[in-house]
Amino acid sequence: MRSPYPWAGRHRSAARQLAALVAAFAVVMWVWRVRPVFRVAVEGSSMIPELAPGDRLVAVRLPVLEVGDIVAVTDPAEPGRILVKRVARLHALTVEVKGDNGAVSRDSRAFGPVSRRQVLGRVVYRYQPRDAAGRLGRR
Repeated sequence: MRSPYPWAGRHRSAARQLAALVAAFAVVMWVWRVRPVFRVAVEGSSMIPELAPGDRLVAVRLPVLEVGDIVAVTDPAEPGRILVKRVARLHALTVEVKGDNGAVSRDSRAFGPVSRRQVLGRVVYRYQPRDAAGRLGRR
């Protein structure tokens, strides 16, 4: 049966759209606070052939790491610098990270395991250069 009020359907539709918009905004804010997303750039050639100098990446703070994940970590020698490395070993409170290009990589072989607190996030996506853009997984 059709409503005798022609505006009733539009009002309900607008209310649903507003509710969906508010819910989507709430989810985005939750994800942003709980699982911050950030960008990082690759410096140096320690991750060749997987990543090259100048690659631009997206990382996400995730509670679970696995061996083979590419991560962004705070440099133990220079706390203001971020390193991009691969998880080589996991321990209860520390993580060993290594570059794919061991001959030129400064990693856990040089400075030892890093605290899990120094792991800023897991690299999940390369957005630059465009021809190599795409999701990055574990190896």
